[in-house]
Amino acid sequence: MMFSKQFRDAFIIGVALFAMFFGAGNLIFPPYMGLLGGESWALTFLGFAFTGIGLPLLGILAASRAGGSVEHLASRVSSVFGIILSVIVLLAIGPLLAIPRTAATAFELGAAAIWPEFSAVLFSVLFFGMTFWFTMNRNNVIRKIGKYLTPFLVLTLAWIIVRGIFFPIGEPGSASLRSPFGDGFREGYQTMDALASLVFTQIVIAALVYQGYKSTAEQTRLTLIAGSIAALGLLLVYGGLMYLGATAAGLFESNVERTTLLIGITEALLGGSGAIALGIAVTIACLTTAIGLTATVAEYFSRLTAQRLSYRTVAVITVVFSGFFAIRGVTEIVNIAYPLLVLVYPVAIVLILLTITGGTFIHRFVYVGGVSGALLVSIPEALHIAGIASGPFTIVLALIPFAEAGFAWAVAGLAGMLIGLLTVRVYYGTFFANVDWD
Repeated sequence: MMFSKQFRDAFIIGVALFAMFFGAGNLIFPPYMGLLGGESWALTFLGFAFTGIGLPLLGILAASRAGGSVEHLASRVSSVFGIILSVIVLLAIGPLLAIPRTAATAFELGAAAIWPEFSAVLFSVLFFGMTFWFTMNRNNVIRKIGKYLTPFLVLTLAWIIVRGIFFPIGEPGSASLRSPFGDGFREGYQTMDALASLVFTQIVIAALVYQGYKSTAEQTRLTLIAGSIAALGLLLVYGGLMYLGATAAGLFESNVERTTLLIGITEALLGGSGAIALGIAVTIACLTTAIGLTATVAEYFSRLTAQRLSYRTVAVITVVFSGFFAIRGVTEIVNIAYPLLVLVYPVAIVLILLTITGGTFIHRFVYVGGVSGALLVSIPEALHIAGIASGPFTIVLALIPFAEAGFAWAVAGLAGMLIGLLTVRVYYGTFFANVDWD
């Protein structure tokens, strides 16, 4: 009886977690990578699934083990680094990238698809006006809408995917990716779910405590179950969408915009009415996501500044900045996001894996070494992608194993961890020293 209650509680939290990760803005990435992956779409999906599905699950487990937040996790390097990474993550999933992308996605899949002449500026004003109003009023109306809309969106996508499997619009074409797994791995960065997982963990733990689960062991076990349920949902949706993208090779060029591809696939399978239904559902889902993220950002920065910046002030700054940025469109936002995510994701991966595998028995030196090694590659690589630096770095990067597949940072991070371990051995006479992180 107890097991059934635990599973039921974990299942409810898992469904909610799926909705938080799923949002709507991430729908545009799997079909696009499927189109580029062609016959290698399954290998591309494997890479995408690691960073877009598996890593968020590990992120929740790591953050819960570290204390429940990205700041706790990153403070294993140093307290200052913990604050810095927290700020970067909140800005990335907030006004810099994720929030404006939700509005741009809603516009391109919704308003622009239904009314091509609709003004992007007017849509942005309306979208973020509503975002601000709901954020300030904390009204549960939009939550109730989202409660029923997420199942509707999932059912619509399931309808599209099932129809696309049984009545494919074409056959997968030749792969146009140099490294299907590596490129899929990096495209998974764009979901930003691994970064979001470090923030969502506090919500999961709070829900478990509210349900009466006080012990760390219970929380960890139920978090794993809830995270696995969310991951399974993402696996089915993302995998299906990537396959549909692969079958669209005969209808679209590889340089097609991501939103245009998703609309085109939907119209090919369901007709114009299906595309309209998807657009409406995506728009409202994006709005609920934007409201939740805006509230999270406002709460964090008002707390970080000891209320010197009020919740309302941060919310205003967030929606105004996001509104201006959203007008640039999905493609430009994705392109701008790429260098920042190339910089941050290797750090997040190192922190997550070290915390999962070692817990308190890995010394701070190892964390510092691993993060430093990853940054040694990811910083210049991000600058190179942004067009700020090139030349010499490109030559040096090519000498690092697995650089062509995009994993030079992993080699450097592993080397940094080994240096950290050797340093611990010299200082303490053992490779593993128990550390009180509190």
